[in-house]
Amino acid sequence: VQLVESGGGLVQAGGSLRLSCAATGLTFGHYAMAWFRQPPGKDREFVAAIMWSGIITYYRDSVKGRFTISRDNAKNTVYLQMNSLKPEDTAVYYCSADEYGSGSRRTYDYESWGKGTQVTVSS
Repeated sequence: VQLVESGGGLVQAGGSLRLSCAATGLTFGHYAMAWFRQPPGKDREFVAAIMWSGIITYYRDSVKGRFTISRDNAKNTVYLQMNSLKPEDTAVYYCSADEYGSGSRRTYDYESWGKGTQVTVSS
């Protein structure tokens, strides 16, 4: 399984970014997909997850109403649309996959990870 993130960058507070994660080497429809992030000097934390159907989603409280996770099973790709970005959203963002998963918020439930993409939000 290979997960490759893209779309990170530097943006001013209030701006938007769209992250993408392209997945290969797996039956994409069997996997719950998630985004995690690791702020500078902190542990990796859950951001959002989406079930295989794309209908059920989960978010950490601090991003609800600002971030949207979605997936395109035909393209084996998961997205994270981030709006109204804040400096505290600055982190390395990681894509992860959990076969037959339930949309867990725990890092150890995900068996595959990308290398991450940097998101920096300036004030």
